[in-house]
Amino acid sequence: MIKKASIGLLILALTTSCVSKKIYNDLETKFADLKKENRSISDENAELLKAKNQLELDRDGLNKSLSATKAELEKQKADYAAAQNKFKVLQDSYNALEKNSDEALKSNMNKNRELLEQLEAKGKALAAEQARLDKTSKRLDELESMIAAKEAAMKKLKETLSKALNGFEGKGLTVEQKNGKVYVSMENKLLFNSGSWTVGTEGKKAVVELGKVLGDNPDLSVLIEGHTDDDPYVGSGVITNNWDLSTKRATAIVAILSENSKINKQKLTAAGRGEFSPLASNATPEGKAKNRRIEIILTPRLDEIAEMLNSIN
Repeated sequence: MIKKASIGLLILALTTSCVSKKIYNDLETKFADLKKENRSISDENAELLKAKNQLELDRDGLNKSLSATKAELEKQKADYAAAQNKFKVLQDSYNALEKNSDEALKSNMNKNRELLEQLEAKGKALAAEQARLDKTSKRLDELESMIAAKEAAMKKLKETLSKALNGFEGKGLTVEQKNGKVYVSMENKLLFNSGSWTVGTEGKKAVVELGKVLGDNPDLSVLIEGHTDDDPYVGSGVITNNWDLSTKRATAIVAILSENSKINKQKLTAAGRGEFSPLASNATPEGKAKNRRIEIILTPRLDEIAEMLNSIN
């Protein structure tokens, strides 16, 4: 609400000729601070995505380590079997030498005693390694189950959103699941007029329906990204380029979602991407239409998975 109020003040300041130079400068500074904060939030989201990818790499490394440990365990079992065979040979030798001198008997007994000690040590090492392997395997099974549960929850969320927004699909709205997240994409033809950041009646209905589902899933992190094509912004006022326009459109969606009291406002993030993250080529009108959009990216909590990985390490 502070961001919205600050931007509203800035617009009012720029369109009112009687405002003093000092007030204009103050508002312009506040607007620059808001743009800087928006960039910081975008960077933070990128860091979170990077952290998730690193967690998945760590999981793959642990699976590789588990395979190597299993191979080492099999080798130790083979060594143990070989040692048992050697012991049998020595036992037979002992039986043969038992008929000979006391000196030969004592020598054979000493060798057998050493071999028994070695076998006992190998047995203890094997048991300890098996216990460690069992513990690691159990943790990995729990981690896999946790990841599978997250994927299932996101699949169910995608199905719920598709059902709730079914009336808008085919009007520039799509819902898809990828990379462990759910993406809701709304083309500008559903939301905004050209060069505007005011959400139209039909677009607001779609955002309100989306908000109902988000209200039932308060743990989701919600990133609202504004995107444009590469046509330069030609309007006047506080908006000077596509960065500004995409950001204003993202915050307009946040404002509508914020009207739902069930939505956790701390989980909402607005970001402007300008023309720098296109879905299609801007060389055709169809491509430009696809690029002018709002993307709402829903991410589940990952802290439980991170804690599990730390416990395994």
